[in-house]
Amino acid sequence: MTKLRPRFWETVPLTRMTRAEWEALCDGCGKCCMNKLEDEDSGEVALTNVACRLFDDATCRCSQYDIRHQFVPECIVLKPQNMDANLYWMPETCAYKLLWQGQPLFNWHPLISGDPATVHGAGVSMQNRTVPEFEIDEDDWEDHIIEEPT
Repeated sequence: MTKLRPRFWETVPLTRMTRAEWEALCDGCGKCCMNKLEDEDSGEVALTNVACRLFDDATCRCSQYDIRHQFVPECIVLKPQNMDANLYWMPETCAYKLLWQGQPLFNWHPLISGDPATVHGAGVSMQNRTVPEFEIDEDDWEDHIIEEPT
């Protein structure tokens, strides 16, 4: 009988991952690239389908990932050092959030399935569900609040 080797995300703490391991955790759902609205009183965060101007709706990836801060300076660089401060707005299905909270990845995650399209096939991604932020007046973003696809 062949013994299965542990997978890196099951044995390496987030704080000790290489950059390649860290980046591989992204499932490509695109939810983090959606604009969110935060209620000033309650702190509750609502997801919209209003995509960052750099978001590619077909691939669910940033079209300028490596140089995104030149265009979107406020884009958050998620890292172990700022996880606690960012958990409140992160998607419920996010691998970073799940692992930070000691939870396993979903079976549709590309690291488990071996196929980057499974996140889309599972209906969890924002693929073909978004509107670009430059097409929507910021005053109308509330009209674009959606439930997180899970």
